[in-house]
Amino acid sequence: MDPIYWALIAVAAVILVLVLVVVGIYNKLVALRNRYKNGFSQIDVQLKRRYDLIPNLVEVAKGYMKHERETLEAVIQARNQAVDAGRQAAANPGDPAAMTSLGSAEGQLTGALGRLFALAESYPDLKANQNMLALQEELSSTENKVAFARQAYNDAVMSYNTGRETFPSVLFAGMFNFREANLFEVESRGEREAPKVSFK
Repeated sequence: MDPIYWALIAVAAVILVLVLVVVGIYNKLVALRNRYKNGFSQIDVQLKRRYDLIPNLVEVAKGYMKHERETLEAVIQARNQAVDAGRQAAANPGDPAAMTSLGSAEGQLTGALGRLFALAESYPDLKANQNMLALQEELSSTENKVAFARQAYNDAVMSYNTGRETFPSVLFAGMFNFREANLFEVESRGEREAPKVSFK
């Protein structure tokens, strides 16, 4: 056989191996990106559940806290801002601006809920209301689920970012538009703590 023929076979084999490596890297990055997007969708489900509970909570409190209108309105406003920020983040999970906005909106909502619960302590009838107790239990359960979903999302983002930054993936990540994803971080110390919702 001709040496040129063997050289062509060797070049073709090297090109085939390189193509297979690039395809493998691309598929791995897609899988990691889909994993963190799924992780965010789990957060989104729990946040929506939380957002749905808040108007019910405000309605129950409204009957007892007639003179605390400003606090009740602040909770609803913070809830609406968090819903909007959640929609933006759900449209593009991992986007730095969207995740920062969501973290900030969640911090404001947590603060507003904290003020509502602090005020509710001075209304004994409200603390004993069965609807309020049930909503408190639901909200507490949802806060725990949000925390678990946030941890799963952040773990998936960490795996994705590590995968895209390691060699040889780093050579192709930019070429295939795999940008760094942002963690869902808590911005304020107050948000690190779930709102205190004890009415006992």
